[in-house]
Amino acid sequence: MNPQCSRCNKIVYPTEKVNCLDKYWHKGCFSCEVCKMTLNMKNYKGFDKKPYCSQHYPKTSFTIVADTPENLRLKHQSKMQSQVLYKEDFEKNKGKGFSVVSDTPELQRVRKTQDQISNIKYHEDFEKGRMGGEGTPTDAYPNPSFQQPPQSPSYNYDPQPVRSAAAPSPASGGPVRSAAAPPPSSGGKRYRAVYDYAAADEDEVSFTDGDLILDVQQIDEGWMFGRVERTGQQGMLPANYVEAI
Repeated sequence: MNPQCSRCNKIVYPTEKVNCLDKYWHKGCFSCEVCKMTLNMKNYKGFDKKPYCSQHYPKTSFTIVADTPENLRLKHQSKMQSQVLYKEDFEKNKGKGFSVVSDTPELQRVRKTQDQISNIKYHEDFEKGRMGGEGTPTDAYPNPSFQQPPQSPSYNYDPQPVRSAAAPSPASGGPVRSAAAPPPSSGGKRYRAVYDYAAADEDEVSFTDGDLILDVQQIDEGWMFGRVERTGQQGMLPANYVEAI
């Protein structure tokens, strides 16, 4: 059975049939939708299953989508899906890069501890620099084998400290170092100073290299109590700054 022409709706016979754009046309009916120019299989351009010449071929352009309730719903749904994907990516990548850390009490404690450690390190470096800076032992003793005196050790020589009534509190408001009652002076040993030492607290004594230290009593591994023969002062002194006679 012969089909009908898509233009004139008449019967199309095989001798004049054109099969194009999923339709059947007479050769004379296969023309441009606008200017009616007769087309062939080489010069036609199809759009929406209709033939056009190259001059009147419809040009595509962007369309504005109306904000219908359905479009608004789809837009909101897409936005929610985007947020879900963002949250999933954030959870996966959390901890792999830089992030803002909340200032919790635990972090404040860790930061304070790090500051204290840095403070201690700074004072240690300062003491080393002072021993190696102005007035170094190498200036006073040109012997190249001379070694710098060791630093004063920290001590806690009295498990039950008794605060000295004569020692006032520092003006800075810092903690007052506890001092033990001086041991009896009888039966003490004699020591000779091998380094200069400047007292760092009120219950310590200063001395220079070569001074005799009398009535020495051992407090602990790091500190002693004795009297400097040259000055007559008595108090605490570091054990690694003197040697027994």
